[in-house]
Amino acid sequence: MKRVLFVCAAAFGSAAFAAVGAGVQSAPSVRHVAGSKVGLVKRMAPGVVTLPFGKTAAGEQAHLYRILGAGGLVADFTDFGARVVRLYAPDRHGNLADVVTGCDEAAQFTTVDRVAGATIGRVANRIRDGKFAIDGKTYEIPRGAGPFACHGGPQGFDQKIWKLVAAVRRPDATGLKFEYASPDGEMGFPGRCTATVTHWITADNAWRIEYEARVDKKCPVNLTNHAYFNLKGAGEGTVLDHELQIFADQITETDANQLPTGKFLDVKDTPFDFREPHKIGERLDSPHEQLAFGHGYDHNWVLRGDGGKLALAARLAEPTTGRALEVWTTEPGMQTYACNKMPEGGRPTKGGKRVCVHGAVAFETQHHPDSPNRPEFPGVVLNPGDEFRSTTEYRFRAQ
Repeated sequence: MKRVLFVCAAAFGSAAFAAVGAGVQSAPSVRHVAGSKVGLVKRMAPGVVTLPFGKTAAGEQAHLYRILGAGGLVADFTDFGARVVRLYAPDRHGNLADVVTGCDEAAQFTTVDRVAGATIGRVANRIRDGKFAIDGKTYEIPRGAGPFACHGGPQGFDQKIWKLVAAVRRPDATGLKFEYASPDGEMGFPGRCTATVTHWITADNAWRIEYEARVDKKCPVNLTNHAYFNLKGAGEGTVLDHELQIFADQITETDANQLPTGKFLDVKDTPFDFREPHKIGERLDSPHEQLAFGHGYDHNWVLRGDGGKLALAARLAEPTTGRALEVWTTEPGMQTYACNKMPEGGRPTKGGKRVCVHGAVAFETQHHPDSPNRPEFPGVVLNPGDEFRSTTEYRFRAQ
């Protein structure tokens, strides 16, 4: 039987947990989401109970944890990749739907969709030729199919079991704090890197992610989350009708391999101009070289944010359900990817559904791609004794 830890944020004075799963009988305390049981709630003493989510493709035991937000947001997280698995958000009528893509079993996050919902590191996005140099020494990260390493290499943070440090609470939120200690030389990176990620669900329906990292040798660090959103619900058609606004005046130009050239392109008079809201699919057929390189939107927007302060990066709205999402971040860039490449027939997601081409959109808040090789970009090399800190919020509302 698959079970899940249930963390209730409805009352902040004490934690509430319950094990739920297939075969559990219905009770008056069952809460229903999109026609299916969310879970049985019962009061228990504060603490964390780890329960199975199946095994990873490498044979390690994974676990699932659920947070019930006081404002109605419901989220499932797993220690495999410190990732979000499900995120139920209310529409204008109060009906909940899971708005992130993902998998039903831990192993599928390797065999079906490696990065969905995951914490990405040590370095998110692309590194040209899989190489970078620090103090005259060159380090090499395993490459994928292209002339670059991506998302920390094939065994990046997304493929690791993270330690659940604690279930944490504050007056307006309940959270889960995960930690992973990456050893010296893992995926070619220098030194030991200890990262923590805290996922918060707030009373006003925000999913807040707080990242921290420390190293014992100079090393680039650039963490992000790779959630894919469809505000109609995961597997419910495309996001081409979603209205998107991005608070950025430039993108980082790429070559045909989607590696930065070092130039910044103004979005004015291009299909990348989302300074005012546009439907995602409105200009996809525009004859623009950058769109051709990315097979659609798969680009890094240079955000207007100021010096590490939390700032509005994007707004996304879906007209039929009224669900809307705001992205706030302390990061200077945001890779926006509209699922341009999918297997024939789509990619499986939860509940037997499939994600089609343009069936979701990711907002990966981060430093710019290939930053370890681009001195003109904000730096990502972390020194021993310093601390990497980053915050991103996905704020949900209905309109």
